[in-house]
Amino acid sequence: MPGADIFVLGEVHDNPTHHATQAGIVAQVQPLALVFEMLTPAQAAAAMTVDRTDAAAVATATGWADSGWPDFAMYAPIFAAAPGATIVGAAVPRDDMLRAMKEGAAAVSTSPVPPLTDAQLAVLSQEQAEAHCGALPPEMLPGMVEAQRLRDADFAGATLSAFDATGGPVVLITGTGHARTDVGVPAALRLARPDLKVWSLGQIEGAAEADAPFDAVAVTGVTDRPDPCATFTQ
Repeated sequence: MPGADIFVLGEVHDNPTHHATQAGIVAQVQPLALVFEMLTPAQAAAAMTVDRTDAAAVATATGWADSGWPDFAMYAPIFAAAPGATIVGAAVPRDDMLRAMKEGAAAVSTSPVPPLTDAQLAVLSQEQAEAHCGALPPEMLPGMVEAQRLRDADFAGATLSAFDATGGPVVLITGTGHARTDVGVPAALRLARPDLKVWSLGQIEGAAEADAPFDAVAVTGVTDRPDPCATFTQ
């Protein structure tokens, strides 16, 4: 692992191999703060009150079963890998995302939002279209992109706050799309704090493009899951 102030570790949320890789990196880095996109600040505070090597206790404290995220058994080793780290929740409130879809991320976030080139906007729009199985009306895509950009900026803000509070290193656990160095959290971190060294891992299923925008890429097999687009074709 390279030395860095902040490590942005991407994942496909339901891929257990990705979480095992994250846990291994966390164990090696031993961050002073662990930031999760999956947790609200209240859930993170609750996680701090229990033994994080006790998976059942952490799951209960955070109300994970009702959160909508994949099985906590995949995430438990990440919590256990840094038992002394401060846990930080970076989840963005739904109302803020709805506002960003209407007003733009920059109008909602308290953190700097990186500008986009036309080419980057086109890439993000295409990613949103594919993520929603081509079922979204084209006029909805700009709003979805703005919601994504809000989350990037807010995840960066929560991570920087954790760094300032602890002195780092800090690890952010997030989706691989947010770990992109060109338009994701690393770009927002670079805009806000160019003095910090940020290292980004993109974990991708199946195959990765040669110029994938990450500092490192881990390619894994595809998790066996139901067809996410089946509901749109029935």
